[in-house]
Amino acid sequence: MTESLPLLVTRADPGGAATVARAQALGLDARSMPLFAARAIDWTLPDPAGFDALLVTSAQAMRLAGPGLQALAALPVHAVGAASAAAAEAAGLRVVEVGTRDGQQLLDGMTSRNYRHILWLCGRDHSALAARDAALTPLPCYAVDPVEPPADWAALIAAPAVLLAHSGRGADRIAALTEGQRGHLTLVAISPAVAARAGGDWQAIALADRPDDAAMVAQARALCHKSPRQGRAKE
Repeated sequence: MTESLPLLVTRADPGGAATVARAQALGLDARSMPLFAARAIDWTLPDPAGFDALLVTSAQAMRLAGPGLQALAALPVHAVGAASAAAAEAAGLRVVEVGTRDGQQLLDGMTSRNYRHILWLCGRDHSALAARDAALTPLPCYAVDPVEPPADWAALIAAPAVLLAHSGRGADRIAALTEGQRGHLTLVAISPAVAARAGGDWQAIALADRPDDAAMVAQARALCHKSPRQGRAKE
C-alpha cells in the first residue's frame, strides 16, 4: 500500500523556509527541521582588480555578504545552481554561467577557459576545491552553525520519512543524528559528493537531477508517495 511520507527539510533558513513552501505547494507533508542557523560574519573586501571572476556556490553567501558585494559587480559570476544564480542577480551581480553539478566541476570549466585569479565567496566551513593552473581565493562571508534538532525530530525519524541533504555539512549532521536508525528512511541529496557523506544503511538514497532546490523537491515528491516496502535503491 502506498502512503504519503513526511518530508524533513533540514537546511538553515531562509532557504529552509523556501523549500518547505515549495514542497507544500506540491501537496507534500513538508516539515521544517532546521539543523543549522546561518549568520553573517565580518569580511574584508579585496581589490576586485586582482581577480578575473567570482565563484558562488551558495545563495547564503549572496544573502549575507552585505553591501560589500556591490564593489564586486564588475566581476563575471559563475554560480552553482539556479538558487545561487538568482541570489547573485538579486544582489546586483552579473551571472554569466550557471553550473549544473557542483563547485568543482564549475571551477574546472572556469580554469579551462583561462580564468587565472578567481575569488570564491563562501561559508566559513567550506568544502575543499582545487583549481588547476589558477589561483583560487576562498573568502568566507557567512557562517552556518549547528543547532539542536527541533523537539519532534526524534519522533519523525522513528517512522518512514524522506530527508533532504542540501550540503556536505548537512549530510554529515543528518548522518550523525540518524546513526543506527536509517533502514526505514530515504535521503535525497543535492549531489553525489553530498550523498557520499550521508553514511550507509538507508532505505534508499536518491540524487537530484541538477544541484538546486527545485530538483530536490521534485525528486522527493515521487519518493514521498512511494511505498516504503519497495526495494532498496543502490547507494
